[in-house]
Amino acid sequence: MTVRPCVPYPHALLKVPSVPVDEITPAVRKIWQDMIDTMDAMPGYGLAAVQIGLNLRLAVVDCSEARGQAVLMANPEILHQSGQFREHEEASPNLVGVSAVIRRPRAVTVRFLNAEGQIEERDFVNLWATSVQHQIDHLNGRMYFDHLSALKRKMLLQRAEKLRKRL
Repeated sequence: MTVRPCVPYPHALLKVPSVPVDEITPAVRKIWQDMIDTMDAMPGYGLAAVQIGLNLRLAVVDCSEARGQAVLMANPEILHQSGQFREHEEASPNLVGVSAVIRRPRAVTVRFLNAEGQIEERDFVNLWATSVQHQIDHLNGRMYFDHLSALKRKMLLQRAEKLRKRL
């Protein structure tokens, strides 16, 4: 088991789009396993490689109650999204101690390269959809608070900075 440290916001990697993965190799599989170990140790519902300092379009998501159902994705992209929305409180290990309620499409269809190296299209709903969208945001150089108004984002970042200084 390898739990990797998460890079702290405002690390430059968190603000740039990640690089696509050409093929699924043993090295990619090892990164995915480290990402699952890191996600489970938090605990969290998903993790993007950029969060642990790797500029690769890799993500893992596991919203199952029993765990052990992680979906491994390389180069995920949203093909379709629902017109219905849901709100969910989101946070990130890259910005510890703060969270915000974010409104996202309730369902998405995502295309990605799976663990077998095959292109897969899969529908995600509710918490799974929220987590997948959250990870794809990371891969695109965005964080959940980028969905907030400028004022709410400023307040959240100021609160995070105060917490960081206390630690």
